[in-house]
Amino acid sequence: MIIAIDVGNSNIVIGTLKGRKVLTSARVLTKRDATAYEYAMDVKSALEFNKVKIEEAEGAIIASVVPSVTEALRQALKLIGVKRVLVVGSGIKTGLNIRIDDPAQLGADLAVGAVAGLALEQAPMILIDMGTATTVTAIAPDNSFIGGAIIPGVVLSMNALANGTSLLPNVPITAPKAAIGTNTVACMQSGAVIGAACMLDGMIERMEAEIGQPCRVIATGGLSRFVVPLCKRQDIRLEPDLLLIGLAEIWEKNRKTK
Repeated sequence: MIIAIDVGNSNIVIGTLKGRKVLTSARVLTKRDATAYEYAMDVKSALEFNKVKIEEAEGAIIASVVPSVTEALRQALKLIGVKRVLVVGSGIKTGLNIRIDDPAQLGADLAVGAVAGLALEQAPMILIDMGTATTVTAIAPDNSFIGGAIIPGVVLSMNALANGTSLLPNVPITAPKAAIGTNTVACMQSGAVIGAACMLDGMIERMEAEIGQPCRVIATGGLSRFVVPLCKRQDIRLEPDLLLIGLAEIWEKNRKTK
């Protein structure tokens, strides 16, 4: 059993896995200024709540898009007795062939998602991750990571709309009954949620045209369950634990290294 930690801009997912099987999963807030001791308490509490015995973990692996949190979490895992901690980054084997302008710029979350996607489906594929930002990335038929798009996330966009205007309120993210809203809240929800679904349909169509053939599509991220069912594309695979699975795959590729 391993501990896998996915650090996002808003939340940290703490999971345990045996192989590709996710045993437990918990979500805590990302706190950029928290100390290693504070994160040690967060991680230990999340694991103990799910009745995970830390001493039974072979080790832990972290993927992070928040550099200020990465080292604090690594130290936190050592404080609670985790024997070995890997951080996805330079020196870690992923098995990915990365064909973008500067491979060093590829975010850990995108690399981990691509590794998971290739473990679950055959390329070519398009991967969607709907978090603070929405990312849509492409894997070519030869399994190469070839790039993608980064879009402001649904919540981020909604907050910007409310904060940047005088009369529009903050509203909950939920699917409206129709694209044509009949009040302010419904109109904003239509724009945010149905608009995001239309954007995904359009991005998938354009990326498939550039790749030159149909692609398998996998979506993950907390907001995907609201948006993906509203897409016209009906074969999008929802995989909420995609990044945890990718972390487990990368652990296996590096388990024999020091």
